[in-house]
Amino acid sequence: MPRKFFRKYLPSHESIRQNRYIALFGSLLLHPNLWHLNRHSVAGGLAIGLFAGLVPGPLQMLTAALLAVPLRVNLPVALATTLYTNPLTIGPLYVIAYWIGTLLVPGDSAPFVHPPEFDWSNFGAWLRALFDWTLSLGKPLAVGLVALAAGLAIAGYIIAQLAWRAYVVRAWRRRKEKRAGRDV
Repeated sequence: MPRKFFRKYLPSHESIRQNRYIALFGSLLLHPNLWHLNRHSVAGGLAIGLFAGLVPGPLQMLTAALLAVPLRVNLPVALATTLYTNPLTIGPLYVIAYWIGTLLVPGDSAPFVHPPEFDWSNFGAWLRALFDWTLSLGKPLAVGLVALAAGLAIAGYIIAQLAWRAYVVRAWRRRKEKRAGRDV
């Protein structure tokens, strides 16, 4: 992957070590894989972020961090990936999760009611209505959320691994062709 591009925006190891907020956690946040851009660390961070993104409520980033640190995957990637869930995408994702849940837990579903319409002017009331709607869906939604989160995490991990590998192979071939052109 284009590591040089991302390295411009990521902090250096020294700045991470000297950051006073990270210093509060001691050596917990100093493991190299939490900050390195390598195939396994980034793919793991993507998978954790996709999984944690479907955690209900405002706990997605906290969940991603709590999973990324012990599993030693890229922390910034895990945190940034959780942002795929937002007020515009959470409704459709929960509908898909409910549908998956009804397939996995047949006969345990209430009739489906459409999610509340999004309203910027009355955001608090919309959030409360969304919360009530989510609770009304019950067990199929809970099972569907776990299944969808696990499916997204597995798919994200595999796609990131394959994309990284394809990029590296393409770069090797380009270098080989360049060298062959110079040797002529």
